[in-house]
Amino acid sequence: MKSQPPGPLVPIVDDNERNLKPARDVLRRTGFRTLEAANGREAITVVLAQLPEVVLLDLDLRLPDMDGTDVSRELGAEPRTSGIPLVALTALEPEAERLRAAGFTDHIR
Repeated sequence: MKSQPPGPLVPIVDDNERNLKPARDVLRRTGFRTLEAANGREAITVVLAQLPEVVLLDLDLRLPDMDGTDVSRELGAEPRTSGIPLVALTALEPEAERLRAAGFTDHIR
């Protein structure tokens, strides 16, 4: 495994490696460090342990154990993580109001 550049840490949450790889590759090439989580519970554990600058969270709403909005709400309710921006990764046309209500800062389509 290649050494990661010293830069801001960004966890990427997606249950599909085909989606994780491009996000990971782009972020690493632009100076970010990445961690991957394949499900919602793992994402919460990683974010609580690492307290990253931002989280990219799959919003296909089909994470194996909890959906992306559940993860967002749980992280938003935790004082240590409530200020961390959450960016939804989605192939779907998101409903901006629903994302904001769920605690997302923004989205990437």
